[in-house]
Amino acid sequence: QVQLVESGGGLVQAGGSLRLSCAASRSTFTIEAMAWYRQAPGNQRELVAAISTDGNTYYADSVKGRFTISGDNAKNTVWLQMNSLKPEDTATYYCNTGALYGSNYYMMDFWGKGTLVTVSS
Repeated sequence: QVQLVESGGGLVQAGGSLRLSCAASRSTFTIEAMAWYRQAPGNQRELVAAISTDGNTYYADSVKGRFTISGDNAKNTVWLQMNSLKPEDTATYYCNTGALYGSNYYMMDFWGKGTLVTVSS
């Protein structure tokens, strides 16, 4: 079990920036990697970015060059810096824990409540 709490969402104009945070706590296992997913209304949840405890990262093509994932292993915290936001980035963003091997992320079925990001045009 693990508790995941996301924060940092909000309303921003296109071209703006937001920084999301996720803190993992009460974990009953060693966290190997953390990731951000997003889900827009009517769409499936999709992987946005992931980072392993040894610093390996993964980004979806749609966010490469605009989003940066970082983490603090000691605090079991991960951030997602989102720059040059577009209206199509509008979604609820969820934190997840799992494993990242190369460019393959394997999620565990633990989720936070999510944080809503709305990008206006």
